[in-house]
Amino acid sequence: MRILLAEDDPDLSRQLKASLQDAGYVVDHAPDGEEAHFLGDTEPYDCVILDLGLPKIDGVSVLERWRRDGKTTPVLILTARGAWSDKVSGFDAGADDYLTKPFHTEELLARLRALVRRAAGHAQPLLVCGGVRLDPRAARASVNGEPLRLTSLEYRLLHYMMLHQNRVISRTELVEHLYDQDFDRDSNTIEVFMGRLRKKIGTERIETVRGLGYRLKPLHNEVSEI
Repeated sequence: MRILLAEDDPDLSRQLKASLQDAGYVVDHAPDGEEAHFLGDTEPYDCVILDLGLPKIDGVSVLERWRRDGKTTPVLILTARGAWSDKVSGFDAGADDYLTKPFHTEELLARLRALVRRAAGHAQPLLVCGGVRLDPRAARASVNGEPLRLTSLEYRLLHYMMLHQNRVISRTELVEHLYDQDFDRDSNTIEVFMGRLRKKIGTERIETVRGLGYRLKPLHNEVSEI
């Protein structure tokens, strides 16, 4: 999953970025509201972590602009302010959840997982597609009960496809959601890792839709059960 972290505190930004990357997320960082608005307006993110007290443009104003422009990306707001009115302002601007500083990183990660999961239409924390199961909380996956050994990129690829199973996903969409803004978008890496993932979960589970992309689906004799 690709996350935009809009936070001006250098120490907190480094800490959060490291924790998010350790949890398997790709992270772009914006140190002020101006850059946050630009990135959120031009790049496709699975979720945004947005500090309300940003310089140049405050977080509420950034969020209001995104929502006014039709951006529906889930937004988790961070604030050092304890006043209930600031939380209300954030929600009224279009926020989906909030955390008040200081907070525990594990709580932020749990809220982030829930936002990404709900945005993709999943109520259960465990993602299941036939015999393939993925637990975002533990960053583990299995096929028919057998644990999968995945690289970080293979895990991110499977996670994204599990969230959007039974839907055709283009190569461009995968690149946009699995790599940060500095990645070479002309790379053929996706095809390489897609081939490796097929070998690990079963070639028939990932369908190539010619000219459109890939689709993850259960085998004909499989039923997706939690």
